[in-house]
Amino acid sequence: MAAPSSRRSTCARCLRPGPGLGIRIVGEVTRERLETLREADAIARAELTAAGLDNIAASLGIESYGRIALETVALGRVQVLILMHPLELHQAKGTARLLHLCLRHSRVIVGKAFAPDALTQVLAAPWSDADRQAPRRAVLLYPPSPPDPQHPMQAPPPLPAHWLGEPDRLRLVLLDGTWRKSRRMLWSNPQLQALPRLALHAPPASRYAIRKAHAPHQRSTLEAAQQALLQLEPANPDIAALGAAMEAFMAQQRVHWPAARSAMLDPPDP
Repeated sequence: MAAPSSRRSTCARCLRPGPGLGIRIVGEVTRERLETLREADAIARAELTAAGLDNIAASLGIESYGRIALETVALGRVQVLILMHPLELHQAKGTARLLHLCLRHSRVIVGKAFAPDALTQVLAAPWSDADRQAPRRAVLLYPPSPPDPQHPMQAPPPLPAHWLGEPDRLRLVLLDGTWRKSRRMLWSNPQLQALPRLALHAPPASRYAIRKAHAPHQRSTLEAAQQALLQLEPANPDIAALGAAMEAFMAQQRVHWPAARSAMLDPPDP
């Protein structure tokens, strides 16, 4: 039992499989990696606390998701901007928060219908001195939208081919929410409709069995981001670490959502 004077945040720390750290070191333990681990763990805990997920983290084992070294994924050249629907903020089965924790060059903005000036700032604001020298180009990761007379949208401009050859200039925009919510976000924000779009090329089947998908092409935010980054940075081996993070996430979640066990424990034939 905790002493009356103990801090609740300290008492709630998970004691398994280690001393309550949310991030682990893979491979050799060095002084430099320990410093990186401490910084990464502080970021992860701050994000969980800000989202009100401390108790959820303790109950679902979210702290043990960090079985990959964040610094390896942070070498990605493409920035990732996650526009999260407000109803996803406390969604324990969502993957956008995990994606953000795994990518140093990423940001999360919560909302659904953004003020035009605010959205312009979010899409174009520099994140670094390098961005001020060479502004980022925003690209929306979203499949083609079929015509809908009730919700007409402007056709997106074509994605310039030369943009794909300069990943250092790209800012990949993701809409995090159910497909119905993400469509409404797109309908509600004409500036998002005006962005060039990136479509996934023959991605593998989704392993995300804990939330219902209405079509075979629908994937979790983390899975979609990983496939998009593989297309944009095919020579970057560190992107594969996102797949390891997804597997760890599913392993933790299958205890709480038994209906998904068979899909998660029986991988598809290669």
